Amino acid sequence: MKLITTVREMERYARHNLRRGRRIALVPTMGCFHFGHVMLMRAARRRCDRLVVSIFVNPLQFGRGEDFASYPRNMRRDLATARAERVNAVFAPSSDELYPAGFSTFVEEERLSRRLCGPGRPGHFRGVTTVVAKLLQIVRPHTAVFGRKDAQQAAIVRKMILDLHFPVRLLVVPTVREKNGLAMSSRNEYLSARERREAAVLYAALEEARALVRAGERDAAKVAAAARDRIAACPVASVEYVEAVHPETLEPVGRITGPTLLALAARVGPARLIDNVILHPRRRG
Repeated sequence: MKLITTVREMERYARHNLRRGRRIALVPTMGCFHFGHVMLMRAARRRCDRLVVSIFVNPLQFGRGEDFASYPRNMRRDLATARAERVNAVFAPSSDELYPAGFSTFVEEERLSRRLCGPGRPGHFRGVTTVVAKLLQIVRPHTAVFGRKDAQQAAIVRKMILDLHFPVRLLVVPTVREKNGLAMSSRNEYLSARERREAAVLYAALEEARALVRAGERDAAKVAAAARDRIAACPVASVEYVEAVHPETLEPVGRITGPTLLALAARVGPARLIDNVILHPRRRG
């Protein structure tokens, strides 16, 4: 496994493999790997000849007062995991390497980014699209793999790929959960043992909403309110939002008549956590 830390070397590696007709897959990450990351790597491995995993805690997607400095990092463990998963190259550039002095060009999606997490994290998705665009240009993958837990991020990246004609296929892999239902996330490391147990309320709330829809409820506001109330009853959790939206456009949904994304963000102790499910109304008759 190669550890690559410069843009020039990563570009050279990509060119070398593309000239030989090898298919490249990219898994962009911020490191601190958990089993969810492993599943992304395994999904990517099945679709490529050369698997590249990037590890980069992107300063552009952290706002003032957010956890950039404290974001969990463990490069030694991450490299061991990547090696065990037969990753061919880890691309781990520094901030100065990706954003050298004088850097002033950004990529911004202006519609989907305004929904859900957008209002509470101004500039976050501009940071995401900028770094993903750079990674796609540098690595030149045939396939890029993301997790469904970050549903808004995946929708925005898909829109960017479409709008800017990136020649890459986007693969979105199902959310991987802990035994209690909590979506796996690097930020789970911030949680105490009690908070980790209590954080299961997020998925329980989504499952309660899903049960309502299966039972026939179609009013999106009532479904979202039920999930919000379930979380609000947890003493260590505070809700930022619970919203029912179209899975691709992220536009608010009034009535649930087709597949609907129910997404939430909440704070549990020191951690801001997100999660979502797709609601599927049963057809009558």
